[in-house]
Amino acid sequence: MQRFKCFLAARRSLHCNYAHFRTISALPNYATVNEIEDDVLVEGKAYSRSSILNRPDSLNALTTPMVARLNRLYESWEENPDIGFVLMKNNGRAFSSGSDVVSLYNNLCNGNVEDSKVFFQTLYKFVYLLGTYFKPHVAILNGLTFGAGAGISFPGMFRVVTDKTVFATPEAQIGFHPDAGASFYLSRLPGYLGEYLALTGEKLNGVEMVACGLATHYSLKERLPMIDERLSKLMTDDTTVIENSLAQYGDLVYLDETSVLKKIKSIDKCFSQDTVEEILEALKKEAIESHSEWSTTALKKLKEASPLSLKVTLQSIREGRYQALDLCLAREYRMSCNWISKQVSNDFSEGVRARLVDKDFAPKWDPPTLRDVSKDMVDCHFAPLPEVEPELNLNTAVREPSL
Repeated sequence: MQRFKCFLAARRSLHCNYAHFRTISALPNYATVNEIEDDVLVEGKAYSRSSILNRPDSLNALTTPMVARLNRLYESWEENPDIGFVLMKNNGRAFSSGSDVVSLYNNLCNGNVEDSKVFFQTLYKFVYLLGTYFKPHVAILNGLTFGAGAGISFPGMFRVVTDKTVFATPEAQIGFHPDAGASFYLSRLPGYLGEYLALTGEKLNGVEMVACGLATHYSLKERLPMIDERLSKLMTDDTTVIENSLAQYGDLVYLDETSVLKKIKSIDKCFSQDTVEEILEALKKEAIESHSEWSTTALKKLKEASPLSLKVTLQSIREGRYQALDLCLAREYRMSCNWISKQVSNDFSEGVRARLVDKDFAPKWDPPTLRDVSKDMVDCHFAPLPEVEPELNLNTAVREPSL
């Protein structure tokens, strides 16, 4: 209890320091209060609160106002002694398709880099908030859970997936890097599965997510109302009681024989290589020797991705394996800011244009080949920001990572 009181006192002082910052940057003037509240709904129960992502027409793609609202809600719920635990859910067929990259693309096209930086700041701060959250958290990941959609849910205590859940980190396919904590959680998957998922953007279903540790519970979509009803009646913050309640309506998972997780030894053999070029050569050899569909598909995915993204992403995952969550987020923020500055390449804007705006699916990557991507180009994305630009400021002195 004493720890909790000290924690709240420190948090209140931080609120005073950041109040003005939130007013001018976390709530852009193009978003009204009603729009913000509509995009993230709130549901209150006797001893819990739920945030509900509510942009179904946009697959719950995350915007700055949405994530800023999540930050404010979660901070207030954490301090409220009448709230025992918190949930995150969604409306529509997607939990979240990730960051609203089309909005980021439009910002960059209009020369508005600062708004994009504010988005990354707000997003990564929420990921850290959830990763250090004082209360039990339950994320119901029903539907598409891509990129930053995973980032805003995976750091929590419980992650429930369904037969409709699909996870992926497809950022390399649009000329970016897996972010929002991806270099932390992907690097901690079994073997070199994280490198495989990050570089190929390959999808996992709910069963596979439980099998590899990305999710804690699996349930058929039809049982979600029963889980919801059960949790709404709980009057406790006891994690064991919450876990048992989730397990009560859960299902055992059995990997399909065609699952890529059945190929984990081959994945390790190929994706444990030191460079992207060596990974490609190992995949080519694997495809010839085993005639396996997974290796052929992986080769195709790698050839479609931005060469620069592949090299930056591989280094990010490898560094993340030895870093705590706060260090991963600080590095990812540096990478994202350096990326959108376009000092090295315009691949992010080009990838979004080709796949999501014009939809010609023919991005013109620059550099065009792995051979053209120099070590200096890769290192540039990991370099400290200029002195005039602040690094990501996480409250590490107050919030201690539990991950």
